Order: sequence, then C-alpha cells, then structure tokens
Amino acid sequence: MADIIKILPDSVANQIAAGEVIQRPASVIKELVENSVDAKATRITINVKDSGRTLIQIIDNGIGMSETDARISFERHSTSKINSAEDLFSLTTKGFRGEALASIASVAHVELNTRQETANVGTQIIIEGSKLIKQEDVACSKGANFSVKNLFYNVPARRKFLKATNIELGHILTEIQRIALSHPEVAFILIHNDKEIYNLPTSNYKQRIVNIFGKQFNQNLTEIKTETSFINIYGYIGKPEIARKQYGQQFLFVNNRFFKNSYFHKAIISGYDKIIPQDAVPTYFIYFDIEPNRIDVNIHPTKTEINFENASAIFQILISAVKKTLGVNNIVPSIDFDQDGAFEIQPPKKNANIKMPEVKINENYNPFEKGNFYNDNYNNDKENLQNWEELYQKTEYQTIPSTLDQNITTDTQFFQIKNKYILTTLKSGIVIIDQKKAHEKILFEKYLSTFNRQKLDSQQTIYPQKMEFNQDDLVAFNEIMDNLIDIGFSFEQINNYTFYITGIPDLFEKENIDVILYELIANQRKTPTNIREKIYETMALSYAKNLSMNHNTPLTKEEMLQIFDSLFATKTPNYTHDGKQIIAIINYEEIEKKFES
Repeated sequence: MADIIKILPDSVANQIAAGEVIQRPASVIKELVENSVDAKATRITINVKDSGRTLIQIIDNGIGMSETDARISFERHSTSKINSAEDLFSLTTKGFRGEALASIASVAHVELNTRQETANVGTQIIIEGSKLIKQEDVACSKGANFSVKNLFYNVPARRKFLKATNIELGHILTEIQRIALSHPEVAFILIHNDKEIYNLPTSNYKQRIVNIFGKQFNQNLTEIKTETSFINIYGYIGKPEIARKQYGQQFLFVNNRFFKNSYFHKAIISGYDKIIPQDAVPTYFIYFDIEPNRIDVNIHPTKTEINFENASAIFQILISAVKKTLGVNNIVPSIDFDQDGAFEIQPPKKNANIKMPEVKINENYNPFEKGNFYNDNYNNDKENLQNWEELYQKTEYQTIPSTLDQNITTDTQFFQIKNKYILTTLKSGIVIIDQKKAHEKILFEKYLSTFNRQKLDSQQTIYPQKMEFNQDDLVAFNEIMDNLIDIGFSFEQINNYTFYITGIPDLFEKENIDVILYELIANQRKTPTNIREKIYETMALSYAKNLSMNHNTPLTKEEMLQIFDSLFATKTPNYTHDGKQIIAIINYEEIEKKFES
C-alpha cells in the first residue's frame, strides 16, 4: 500500500493555526494590540473599516522592530517572549505562542511598516496569504504600523460566516475594552468607518472605567482592595442598583491579563447574596496581582482561560473581600427603624406594675369557617393588586386545554401555599401553579395583544428621563432607534452618550420606561433584530415581569379562580414566554407511592 502520511505546506499549517487563533476581525485586533502593549507603546490607534472585513490598521509608538526581526516575526513559532518551556510559567507579557502574525498573514493581505528609535530608516514588509511580496527600507515613524486588508480573502467559507456589521463591531469593542481596562497607562483611539468611537487618554483604573462605560459609573462604583501573602485583589465593584439581568460588565484580570472564570464569578455573586435579585448580575472590574509561577496561562489558544494554584483559597478571599467592601460602605440589607409604621418601644412609667405577657388562645377557632378565612381581610389591602376585573375576563372551563379539561373536577377548590403557590385538584392528581409566573404569562399575552392590535400614539413626557449609554449600548440603541420612534418614542440627544426620553407610546407607564429600554438594548446586543414584533414582544415581557404580582401576595379564592381561568386561556399555559415552568402536576400514583409500606 502506498504511503499516505505527508507533511503539510507551511501555508496550510498556518491557515489551520489561524482557525484556532483568528476567528474573526476582533481576534486580529486583540493579537496586534496586545503586541503593541508588549512593545511598550504608550499610544495605540486602531482604525477599522467595515468591522474589520476591509481594513484593520494598528498604529503604535512602541520600540519597533529591526529589519531582521520584522521579517522573522511572520514565521510560525517566532517569539521574543520565551526561550524555554520553563518560561511559560513566568510570563508577564501578553502574547508568547508565536502564531499570531503567521496566522494573520496566511488569511489576509498584510503590510508592516516599523522602525526602532535609533534607526535612520524603517522596514516595510508586504505578505499575502503567507507569501512574501515585498521587503524594503522605508521612511516611517518610530514604532509599528500594521495594515490587515481583505481578511479571509482566501478562505471564503470563513468569511461567509462572519456576522452582521454591528455584531462584529460589538466583538471588536469587547476586545478593546478588555485591553484598555487592563492598561489605563496606555492611550487608545478607536476609529470605525472614519468615525471616532473611543478616545481614551492615559488615566487611573477608575477613570478608564468611566471613560469607557459612561459618567454614571463615577458614583456607582465602590473600591475593593485586599492583600494576602500570595495574592493582592483590587479594583471596583458596582453598587446593587446597577446590577443587570444580562452579562457584559463583568471583568477579571490577572497580572493585567483579562481572563474568564465561572468559579470566581460565583464567588463574587455569593458576596452579593440577598443584596441583589437572584437573576441579577453585579458589575465588577477586579484585578489580581499574583506571582506568575502560580498560574498557567498556556491552556487555551486565546489565552482567556487560566489555571490558578490555590483556586479554592482565592474563592474564599473573593467572597470575603466583596462582603467586606459592601459592608464597609453600608451597602448591605439593614433594618430601617425610621420608616413609617415602625414600632416604637416606650419606657415603662415609674412605679408601673410590670406583668409577664400572656398569650390567649381560642381553641375553638376554625380558620376555614366563614368570616375567619385568612384571606377575608385581604380586601383592606386591595391597593397591592391590579384591578382583577379589568385585568381578566371570566373564561369558562371549556377554554382549558384538553389535557386538563378531561380531568378537572366539578367541585374545584383552590388553596394558597405560603402566599406563593395556588393548589387545586384534578381527577388524576394535584396541580400546583406559581402565582407570579402565571400572572406574568397572563399580562404578557394581554400587552402583546394590545401592542399588535392598536396603533400606539405618542405622548410627550412632562419630565424627560435621562438615559446614559456606554459604547456597546449606544451601538445597539442606534440599531433600534428608528423602530422605537416608529411606535411612539421620541428622543433628544444631549451628547454622544446621553439621551432624554421626550415621548413615549400612549399605553406605556413612564415610571418603568427606562427599564424597558435598557432591556431592549440588552436584547439587541444579544440577538439583533429590527422587527417591530420582536420589540413588542420584548416590551410586553418586560412589562409583564415588572407589573406582575410579587410572591407573598395573599389571594382570595375568587382571585385564584381568575388566575386559573386566565392562565389556561393563554396559548401555552405551562411555561412563561422565556421558558420558565409555571405548572407542576403530581399524579395520585406518585402520592400513593409515598405511603406504600
């Protein structure tokens, strides 16, 4: 049999390596900007066209390269960062694998102009698809100037799978944020399609955060700092009021290198226990200083996953540091003794006859007897609920889906458990309904139907609400602004990142409108769309979540019946629109098994 094993050409091997390292335009920017940082640049300019498809240009004022180094830098496994395997465990630089430039040059047209400070002339190198096209002396500024054109021109399958312009730009912004946040001593300028997006001067850590994410962060960040024998932790964590339901403002750095770690994220979340809602995510910018030999950064091509020695100890230190920071700054749950309705303890009068308190019990009391039922007094606190008659229309039992319709009993009774769950019986067992999720589902379909059915007129706001965006949010907001205006919103732009909401659709509650818009923007960043129905759907869901009853809301039997009827009149009563379970059924067979001897 003929031999079939062969050595791949360098150009093919480089394209395979590019598949690991260069996944999209943002990957090119990450590698080149990190090289600029390693080259001791104090100013880096990133110029991008068409989200990197047409052009990526990185200009720095770093130390530059000699003619020989400039040429060798495009060879695979060429690096100035390490000399031996032991060096992998004492890294203080960004790049070290020696694959980035070779990978980029294998899938694009690359031009490099570079000069060292002591050299009279610089070097120009042009490479296309791993082939050297030109190398010559050239007059240029100190540092390096990389131009990467026509990315993936020779890998059409990869180019075809690039996402929409705003999505690829979002990935670029993410990479720039990660590097800029870890190096506030470096000035960064980002230009996209000839429009300046970032102009970040040298600064301290907090000012860099504010310059990237907006002035609102200036008052909403709290400094975190702790020092131990093997790790120092410092940075800033967000106050509970800026916690969001979506990810995007959570950053961890070790030795000025961004990394991801779900284990440490869990520790930070634990530090906020009972301070923020369970489905909210706190903002944080946390930096670790640790001896390089205590971490392993060589476990993933993109270098964003890192192994830590003593990870469990760091986990505990993180929890303690977050809790301490929140506690020192009084950002913890507390009892407010000055609130209205708080009890007041009067000192006993002189010569008062002090008696032990007595507990009187009515042994004949029946909580289910007419007039005693615990929900009867609920009518005195009716303002805590929506007007049930307006929210729901009585639905006959024939609207219940057939799966339950055949099993419903004729003498249905409803009970409430812990003011949280509604319980009733079927012929086949017991059904338990989460009352908040059920109410959310009912309101969602109500609002969605209204939005789709009626033309929404605009109403001007008496007191315009301010919305401040970071760059990521601004990109998403611009994507959906026309759709928002089309359905009744109006805005006034104050500066690049600040807008006032000057008009809202008639049916909307202005008290919640900023929450709705921020959720729309977060949804746009996650799943971009310009479809009006999708916006209505997102708004309806947000309104349903914000206006649905809380758990711990007592209900009368009539109100429970109304929820039951209205829920089973919806299209899919088992789940909320975002997929959370509303109904649980326990069959009698399961119950009987509990009592089998």
